[in-house]
Amino acid sequence: MDQHRPSVADKRRVFHRLHESGCFVIPNPWDPGSACYLQSLGFKAVATTSAGFAWSKARPDNGATRDMVIAHLHEMVEATDVPVNADFEGGFGVDAGGVEESVRQAIEVGVAGLSIEDSTGDAARPLHDRDVAVERLRAARRAIDRAGGDTLLVGRSEGFIVGRPDLAETIARLKAYSDAGADCLYAPGLRTRDQIAAVVAAVAPKPVNVLIGWPDQLTVQDIAALGVRRISVGGALARCAWGGFMRAARLLAEQGSFAGLQEAAAGADLNALFARGARDAG
Repeated sequence: MDQHRPSVADKRRVFHRLHESGCFVIPNPWDPGSACYLQSLGFKAVATTSAGFAWSKARPDNGATRDMVIAHLHEMVEATDVPVNADFEGGFGVDAGGVEESVRQAIEVGVAGLSIEDSTGDAARPLHDRDVAVERLRAARRAIDRAGGDTLLVGRSEGFIVGRPDLAETIARLKAYSDAGADCLYAPGLRTRDQIAAVVAAVAPKPVNVLIGWPDQLTVQDIAALGVRRISVGGALARCAWGGFMRAARLLAEQGSFAGLQEAAAGADLNALFARGARDAG
């Protein structure tokens, strides 16, 4: 890496500091180009999106292999000067040992943080038993500690997005993940101020991530006032990009109309953005 670019250790220090106070938005790019654009807007960190990446590979969310995700994380880290948090799904391991090995590989490519989910992918039993989920989280913590301990660990409870919207159970799981070594807690799918405030209070003083993946009346300032430390958008930006592309392509296919191209970004602007990135990296 160029001597003027921050090292992995630098990025991890910055990332930990971002979680110490205040509230920041950590948007979710799906490829190196979108990550570079978000960096150019002044965002202090980015987080990958499992859905956005999978769609770029013509796969459904959670349909990418561990090798694919590790290669993607390496690309994202190399493309940016800001910390990259990995959406690391369930840890890509059938057991705790497999999770530990996967996390070791993610750390080696330079991510500043990563999350481990407690969902199983089985609709009949969508969440791991709590003790199993805790052990998987502990395995991730072991891998981080053995690598020096500076990668931030996010514990995720998925109940609200897998058909188990039980706030008390979600809070109990997040507290258990905190005790198991998570540095930050995250329950995607929380929608109300009361739900968000309850989670923040339950795991304090550890920071909480809130997902906003839809048009919402809450603003960043509203969410910050609830004590949330960071806000992510999941696959929403990727869906926005797909939405524009799909509308323009359908107009062309179904009506022979080029009207969908009117909101396209200027090629000169994109070339200028990435030329700057190439110079900085060179």
